[in-house]
Amino acid sequence: MNELFFPVDGPIKTRREGAILEVTLDRPKANAIDLKTSRIMGQVFRSFRDDDSLRVCILRAEGEKFFCPGWDLKAAAEGDAVDGDYGVGGFGGLQELPNLNKPVIAAVNGICCGGGLELALSADLILCSSNATFALPEIRSGTVADAASIKLPKRIPYHVAMDLLLTGRWFDAEEALRWGIVKEITSPADLLAKAWDLARLLESGPPLVYAAIKEVVREAEAMRFQDALNRVTKRLMPTVDRLYSSEDQLEGARAFAEKRDPVWKGR
Repeated sequence: MNELFFPVDGPIKTRREGAILEVTLDRPKANAIDLKTSRIMGQVFRSFRDDDSLRVCILRAEGEKFFCPGWDLKAAAEGDAVDGDYGVGGFGGLQELPNLNKPVIAAVNGICCGGGLELALSADLILCSSNATFALPEIRSGTVADAASIKLPKRIPYHVAMDLLLTGRWFDAEEALRWGIVKEITSPADLLAKAWDLARLLESGPPLVYAAIKEVVREAEAMRFQDALNRVTKRLMPTVDRLYSSEDQLEGARAFAEKRDPVWKGR
């Protein structure tokens, strides 16, 4: 697993406990992401995706003031092109990474705006601290919050999404919870522990089922209901076909019949 660990003075830190990988964005002063950092993040998330011994990822940021403000405007001023090479996973290494069929938890503290909010939205579950604040201020710099413009109207009420996109206004943790953007609000001191508690819960769950859920949700987004359901029931999605041919599927049935906890092997 050495390929997942980066120098202590680099912008990305990783640590592993069991089948859980914690990825920390650490770029003082604000954790903004430049092209180099984005490419490193893509390498990390690709390694997480491809390693069968890893099941869950936590994405967090160092410090309490900033989660991530998104694109590094200073780096852009020094030559980083906004349409440059972000790496295998797109901006932040996560939002365009194909076939990522494992759960990702974002633990958001402090300021989370622009591309930083889009990065958080790329996770499956978001926890945030009570001091978290959010915005999509791209309109003020004459750009489009592209990923958010695609995702938000599908996840929260249309008129709320358009309010956030068109005004670029700030909103707090309570409003993010109200619209279902975040799962839970914690104190800043408890955020990481809560994220690890959730990760351990998911670590104990059935990885092949999680993979199928993620593929079904991802593929069904652009399909009619019946077309998507047909692809599931006919086992036309690779993760579904693998699940229904697996030892884990039989183990789940046996454990239920025997009134015991299942032992998931991921095969």
